[in-house]
Amino acid sequence: MYYSNLTLDEERALYAASDSVIENCRFDGPAAGESALKEAHDIKVINSYFNLRYPFWHVTNADISNCELTANCRAALWYDKNIIIDKAQLNGIKALRECENITLKNSAATSEEFIWKCRNLTIKNVEVLESEYPFFEVDGAKICGLKMKGKYSFQYCSDIEITNSELNTKDAFWHSKNVTVRDSIINSEYLGWYSENLTLINCRIIGTQPFCYCKNLVLQNCNMENCDLAFERSTVQASVIGNIDSVKNPLEGKIEADCIKEIIMEESVVDATKTKIICRDCPRQCA
Repeated sequence: MYYSNLTLDEERALYAASDSVIENCRFDGPAAGESALKEAHDIKVINSYFNLRYPFWHVTNADISNCELTANCRAALWYDKNIIIDKAQLNGIKALRECENITLKNSAATSEEFIWKCRNLTIKNVEVLESEYPFFEVDGAKICGLKMKGKYSFQYCSDIEITNSELNTKDAFWHSKNVTVRDSIINSEYLGWYSENLTLINCRIIGTQPFCYCKNLVLQNCNMENCDLAFERSTVQASVIGNIDSVKNPLEGKIEADCIKEIIMEESVVDATKTKIICRDCPRQCA
């Protein structure tokens, strides 16, 4: 079926559409219908406009390109499988949830609770302009070229690879497992708390009190700016280029930097002999 140049606002306007192309259509109007393409499969949606709620629920095998989903288009994609989204604007709250095998590329989003409980994601050249709790409980993702502004990102996520990205986000990677970030900028207060197997390589890290209560934290060739009270009660292997403002009570491992301005080791809290701290340029100040 081929649907073109239509304006549709009724409830379940194209319910269970299959083997179809939907092009230059508007899902908008006074009836304020919901669930326009619920239970659809094997569809292509091109150059279309969505201003109504819940358009893509329980959809399988879809290509969505050059589409706009407005702020009124809440909870747009839920319970979907095998979806490619390209050159889209996703502006409704809770845009993706409980989805599997999703590719999102060349797109922008302004969406609270963006991408929750999804599995097997590919994210490429995406800008998240505003969000709270984005990428919550995501399991399995490869992310490249993500620019994000938000809060509480990547909490309880697992098996994530991030490259060439810029994350401006508070409380990122809390309780995460098996996450690797390469060649990226992370501006985040309270970064990585309670994480397990978090690895950062060639990254610029900015923000107070990073990496507390971590298990098996690894930093390789990273810069740390305005990072004070770092590594509290964490097991860590860190090789830092430049300075660290302060380190507090790491549990175990090795921390190396050009200079650590302050080292706080409280005997009642940790055994200082379990952590080797090396300051390359100022051993007398940091010993």
